[in-house]
Amino acid sequence: MQQEKTLVDKILAYIYILSKQPLLLRDLLDANRQYKEGMHVDPAKLGFRLKLSRAYFVYILIVLSILIPISALTHKPLAGIDSHISILGAMAITAAIFMGFNFFRAKMRDIITLRQIKKSWKLRFPYFSYDEYNHKVEEIYLRAIKEEVSKRDLEKYILDKLVIEE
Repeated sequence: MQQEKTLVDKILAYIYILSKQPLLLRDLLDANRQYKEGMHVDPAKLGFRLKLSRAYFVYILIVLSILIPISALTHKPLAGIDSHISILGAMAITAAIFMGFNFFRAKMRDIITLRQIKKSWKLRFPYFSYDEYNHKVEEIYLRAIKEEVSKRDLEKYILDKLVIEE
C-alpha cells in the first residue's frame, strides 16, 4: 500500500532532480555531520539539484494564493488611504516577497537534505534507525577520522563500534 503524497512531497518532486545513485558512505556521514551542525550540505554529495525556474513558479503560486485573498479583503478599506502610504506598503510587500524566496529555497533544501540522508541511512544502516543512532554514528565517525581509518574499513569499523556500544 502506497501512502498519499503530501503537498510538500509533490513540491519537492517537482522542483528537485534526484539522482538514482546511492550515496557513498563517507559522503553520507559528512552530510549528516554538516546537517547536524546547521550547515548547508553540498547538493552534489547528496545527489539532488534544484530546478530554479520550477522553484520560482511554485513560489509565485504560493505568494499569489496568499496575496489575492488578502487583497480582496483589504481593497475597500485601503482604497481610501493616502496613496503615499499605499506606495510604501507596496514597497514593503515587494521586499518581503523577494526575501521570502530565499527562505522558501532554504527550507526546501533543508527538507530534501534530511530526506536524502534518511533514505541513504536506510541503505547503509538498515538495522539502526536514523533518529536513534545518528548521534552515535557521528561520534564513531569522528573517532574514525582521528584514528585515520581507511575508506575501505570505515563501514566495518562503524558497524563494529555500534554493536559493541549497544
